[in-house]
Amino acid sequence: MENLKGKIALVTGGNSGIGYATAYELKAQGAAVIITGRRQEAVNAAAAQLGVTGLVADQGKLEDIERLATEIKTSYGKLDILFINAGVLGGASIESATEDVFDYVMNVNFKGAYFTLSRFIPLLNDGASVVFLSSNTASMNVENSSIYSSGKAALNAVMKIAAVELAPRKIRVNAVSPGPTETEILNKAGYSEEELLGVKAWILDNVPLRKMGKASDVGKMVAHLSGEGSSFITGAEFIMDGGMNL
Repeated sequence: MENLKGKIALVTGGNSGIGYATAYELKAQGAAVIITGRRQEAVNAAAAQLGVTGLVADQGKLEDIERLATEIKTSYGKLDILFINAGVLGGASIESATEDVFDYVMNVNFKGAYFTLSRFIPLLNDGASVVFLSSNTASMNVENSSIYSSGKAALNAVMKIAAVELAPRKIRVNAVSPGPTETEILNKAGYSEEELLGVKAWILDNVPLRKMGKASDVGKMVAHLSGEGSSFITGAEFIMDGGMNL
């Protein structure tokens, strides 16, 4: 079904994981898709596999965000779909937290996401859809997650305010908050093989549906929130965690 035919979509962090799966789904539904990522090689490979446009941009750097906005304006003029997805992991207890880790996580997950929205608002068509990738941890209280979780909670607050500010232009702003999802990000978190098995076992013990989510599940939700079927939805957070938040 080409529900998004004629739409132009930008997916930040679209070269892997949830971003990649969402880019795939948006394209499958007819949208012209642009993905971004920090590494040229990875972006080029993903763009070629997906059959989309790839641009290098680091969401943690304001100058990259502004350069990206200029590139999009020059090449495409306007956007219909903006999926602000790029993010990083990082955690520590509050007592042992360092400024470097705090800045690393917040610069990408909160500040970068905030200014991506800010700088792209002028490039959004009236009636456009914006979706933030949040996390179920924004409303949970797990030890050693204070930096990551508070960044996502702040993002949810921005989402709701943006929904109010952009409503006069019929631009809808929502957030998708996945729980444990089968992507490479866990494998990149620095766990040993034994620790990784332990983490996955803990996850399954705490998810009522007894499984991890798939990146494609999130992609389908983002596509839905970008189409006519969700035209009366804005300022909403969709938790997709198999009941973990319960």
